Amino acid sequence: MPKVYTDWLGIQEPCNSICASCICIVILWRLRRVIALRVTKFIRGGQLQILFIGDIFGRPGRTIVRDHLTALLKEHAVDLCIANGENAAGGFGLTPQIAEEFFNLGIDVITTGNHVWDKRELTEYFNAAANEPYSPARRVLRPANYPAGTPGTGVYEGSTRAGIPYAVVNLQGRVFMANIDDPFRVADRLLKEISAKVIFVDMHAEATSEKVALGWYLDGRVTAVVGTHTHIPTADARVLPQGTAYQTDVGMTGPYDSVIGVQKEQIVQRFLTSLPGRFEAATNDVRFCAALIECDEHTGIARRIQRIMLSRDGQAAIAEDWPAASGK
Repeated sequence: MPKVYTDWLGIQEPCNSICASCICIVILWRLRRVIALRVTKFIRGGQLQILFIGDIFGRPGRTIVRDHLTALLKEHAVDLCIANGENAAGGFGLTPQIAEEFFNLGIDVITTGNHVWDKRELTEYFNAAANEPYSPARRVLRPANYPAGTPGTGVYEGSTRAGIPYAVVNLQGRVFMANIDDPFRVADRLLKEISAKVIFVDMHAEATSEKVALGWYLDGRVTAVVGTHTHIPTADARVLPQGTAYQTDVGMTGPYDSVIGVQKEQIVQRFLTSLPGRFEAATNDVRFCAALIECDEHTGIARRIQRIMLSRDGQAAIAEDWPAASGK
């Protein structure tokens, strides 16, 4: 009879035969996540947890996500994880390899913004998935209000592991940015086409007023509107009157001993001289910034939104706790 090695279960000695006990252990091990999800769903009573990670900047941002995401997903029993990844490749753009690394870490959908075209290979990634509905590239979004015919897509509809339908919409603002299609009217059009009740919107925009206006415009029509792009977390997270969770900017997941992610000396020199120069990602005081949204899985109405900021050691960090800059 073949031997069944079970050291992965903490049993050092091999079984001499395939017994019923071994088969039961293997089945339960394989089903552990499904069972945990079902139990959590029963306890929470129809609630769905969404974790959104703010702009992941360069290697420092990718590293802190890799170090702490798994624990966050477990701690908060997250059903849907979304991240803005447009600055993940050296601070400028996203590559297919990095996107798939994020998927392997447990991120379900990746949003972007104006830096989406910084890496040519991402355009090729989009084009290769044009006729492949199940390609991972479908879960990497570019702003939906880019002109018709632009590679990629701005909306993704899927289901959580528990079978709850959801949609993620990526929009880009126009104030102080490229003059692309109107995000308000594009949102109207997309909402007519989306069947899911749980709808998450990443509004990648420069102007605070434009983001706030979109939040009010979509209040009660989507689960959440959160802002990205400025890399500075705002203190206005709240649930609007009709049930849409809102935050003007979730903030950057990356180095805060910097100017919005870039080495501060390079940016200061740019302001002093107006001379062009190479920008490089900073490396110090790395923070993990995210928003945790709880909503009703049947109606999509948000119940609460919570800001999350973690330091590199995984401890909660708020503004009052920030240490004096050490330069290290």
